[in-house]
Amino acid sequence: MASHAVVQEVAVWLEINRAPAVTWMCTPDMLEELAIGWLHGEGYIDGLDQVRLRPCATDLGFWAEIAEDRVARVAAEGRRPVLASGCGAVATFLADPAAVATGPSRGAPPAVDRFRELFRSLFTQGERYRETGGIHSAGLTDGKELLSHAEDIGRHNAVDKVVGAALLAGCAVAGHGLLVTGRISAELAYKAARAGLVYVATPSVPSSLAVEIAERAGMILVGRAVSGQPQLHGADRSS
Repeated sequence: MASHAVVQEVAVWLEINRAPAVTWMCTPDMLEELAIGWLHGEGYIDGLDQVRLRPCATDLGFWAEIAEDRVARVAAEGRRPVLASGCGAVATFLADPAAVATGPSRGAPPAVDRFRELFRSLFTQGERYRETGGIHSAGLTDGKELLSHAEDIGRHNAVDKVVGAALLAGCAVAGHGLLVTGRISAELAYKAARAGLVYVATPSVPSSLAVEIAERAGMILVGRAVSGQPQLHGADRSS
């Protein structure tokens, strides 16, 4: 009998100042990157100097120590529970659209042919995708090459991992672009807007709420990015 392809899925928890914060259902690698990227995307930190992260020795989990005023600031946003396609940060935007600051266009995406090359690199590095087909990929790019890459069963987890990897490596995130293999949800757009990214590109399409977030932030969403006619949404549709 032929073997069946499966993707790993495990529960990984995070406590902030000894209080339970989140449990991810995720692929069990790049977990420190996942934790750092999630803390950044949720607004708890702006950089590594604002967190002390310790792994649990006996379980898949982390303890994060963050200044109480930062934790209080996130709590003050009054996020209400949202059953969403992502992991929660978009609840801030739903409660208060002004949480995404308006701003000028952050720049333009690469040319069509460049996207094809970038996504080719993304898929080439996707070992689990080649093995199983049942996983998402994300990559941070300067428009010339991939700066970090991650795979996960959750597309939002993959994004947190690449952002976390860049922060841990001491690389700037703002001003770069993000490649994702699934649709661009409001969750991903919110994380990208907060990270200062210029664009998010996908072979799929964005959601309507993701487009609204991009328009406010001055960010571009590129749908159908590997087709002959990519669809631009958000800050600048003139390209």
